[in-house]
Amino acid sequence: MTSTTSADATTHPLQRRLGRLLLVIAFWLAVWQGAALAVGQELLLVTPGAVLLRLGELARTASFWGTIGYSFVRIVGGFLLAAVVGVLGAALASVSRIVDALTTPMVSAVRSTPVVSFIILVLIWADSSRLALIVSFLMVVPIIYSTVLEGIRNRDRSLLEVAAVFGVPLRRRLPAIDIPAVLPYFVAGCRIGIGLAWKSGVAAEVIGLPQGSIGERMYQAKIFLSTADLFAWTVVIIAISYGLERLVAWLLGRAQPRLLHGAPA
Repeated sequence: MTSTTSADATTHPLQRRLGRLLLVIAFWLAVWQGAALAVGQELLLVTPGAVLLRLGELARTASFWGTIGYSFVRIVGGFLLAAVVGVLGAALASVSRIVDALTTPMVSAVRSTPVVSFIILVLIWADSSRLALIVSFLMVVPIIYSTVLEGIRNRDRSLLEVAAVFGVPLRRRLPAIDIPAVLPYFVAGCRIGIGLAWKSGVAAEVIGLPQGSIGERMYQAKIFLSTADLFAWTVVIIAISYGLERLVAWLLGRAQPRLLHGAPA
């Protein structure tokens, strides 16, 4: 009886959130449909139905999935590499004033530089097939670095002092104090970074035109005035970015109890 009640209590909030999400989606689809009908020119703005129809046509082709796979590997690879480098850099900066002094202006410069500048520079230095990986890496590193470093600096000082007084080893302090304090910042950085990685990565592909990429397909849609294709690929990018954001949050949420309770005795 208790387990059934608990399951119902968990299910109802999920149903409410899903219902709200569907209502929000329906509202914006209605706005999109109304705007498309008001414009009255599919060359400028297609209807949601036309985009969905074109998306279904593309999804039946092998090249569609190959294109997604090409960009997915490079953009997600850049994001993962940025996550590792950003965490390690923040950890080093938190224990070394020299590292902090050296990396802070560099991170600020990377964060302030327009993405198109990096795209052009990378095209000069490297092959276009690596463009999305490098650009997404450069765009995400400052986000992960800054958020993780902020989390490290906002740890509970009293707990750190107690750990120092009693000589708690690092392998036990990490899951007990450091990870709980830093993990929410890291999750927030990942959520921002995933969307930024896809926006910058696809922008790089549109300019560099690596063969077989989403950016190349979007550029072709622009050349051939295929607005339905352009919107269809945009929907794909949004769906992948949102799905990855939710997946990362879920994975980190599942991993958190193991990280917190995995300290050696």
